[in-house]
Amino acid sequence: MAELVRVAVAGDVTEAEEIQEILRSAGIEAELADGEDDSVTVSVPESSVEEAQDAIEAMTEPDEIVGEP
Repeated sequence: MAELVRVAVAGDVTEAEEIQEILRSAGIEAELADGEDDSVTVSVPESSVEEAQDAIEAMTEPDEIVGEP
């Protein structure tokens, strides 16, 4: 199996599943795993990292992106 690379950290399972669905709709398999402090990580095969990042950015509303304070 390909090496998995974390592409996102979600605040909860619901958010992680939304990201996973975005990736699936782009044809990318993603795995969820427990992160630190109740977060959930989203990982994809190393060969799909750039495509996954593009899919997440394209499907994320600009007001949902958290910028620097």
